[in-house]
Amino acid sequence: MAKPIVAIIGKPNVGKSTFFNYIIGKRLSIVEDLPGVTRDRVYGEANWRGRNFTLIDTGGIEPESNDVILSQMKTQANIAINIADVIIFLTDIKQGITAADEEIALMIRKSKKKVVLVCNKADNFGKTSDDIYEFYNLGLGDPYPVSSTNALGIGDVLDAIYEEFPPKNDNEEDDGIINVAVIGKPNVGKSSLVNKILGEDRVIVSNIAGTTRDAIDSYFENDKGKYNFIDTAGIRKKNKVSESIEKFSIMRSLLAIERADVCLMLVDATERSY
Repeated sequence: MAKPIVAIIGKPNVGKSTFFNYIIGKRLSIVEDLPGVTRDRVYGEANWRGRNFTLIDTGGIEPESNDVILSQMKTQANIAINIADVIIFLTDIKQGITAADEEIALMIRKSKKKVVLVCNKADNFGKTSDDIYEFYNLGLGDPYPVSSTNALGIGDVLDAIYEEFPPKNDNEEDDGIINVAVIGKPNVGKSSLVNKILGEDRVIVSNIAGTTRDAIDSYFENDKGKYNFIDTAGIRKKNKVSESIEKFSIMRSLLAIERADVCLMLVDATERSY
């Protein structure tokens, strides 16, 4: 089982990247006082109370925008919601609840994922304490006031995230285990190879392309060492991907590549590439 995944979601310019950078302990996401600076998903590794997890920073969501780039940012955020174990919904306590916040809250409720509601820019807790009650109207539980800039209240948020993590698996920590991502186009035999190495039918094998939808972890040990083989969904060119489910599957494959120590790329020897 992989480490828990936490996605930071919210409308533009609420401080997602500042919050992200503080938790991972380095300036990985660009921070500017302009909406739309972060467009793609940015990944970082963090630890809280001895538990490692992957944190995803996303571009701001404008639910009703017709702008091409903003629409793509919404798609990127939707993918992050889909693959996350826990969602941090970041809002701006100074602005109060906006129409965009209500739309995003609806998206999150439909996902049925664990969520921690965070109200950023609470730079003075004494003056903003009454403003926090408005955010109960989003129907996402207790809101946590924080100031990402001044590092106030973030520990409480991390405690809340920690409580929502799935149960820890014995193979979650690396501890000498080599992560091997098995990647390639659909239907090149990735699952068959993993099953052969394991000596068992761990993953479904079919001639139908796209049978593997998720990135499946399988532990294997021999006299050479300890391995975690990650069977991934087939990756095709972007212009050939249309189904949203396939987009999510490919996203999980790319995430598997990021956490892998070694990538094993499989090709079909009977096919010619031009």
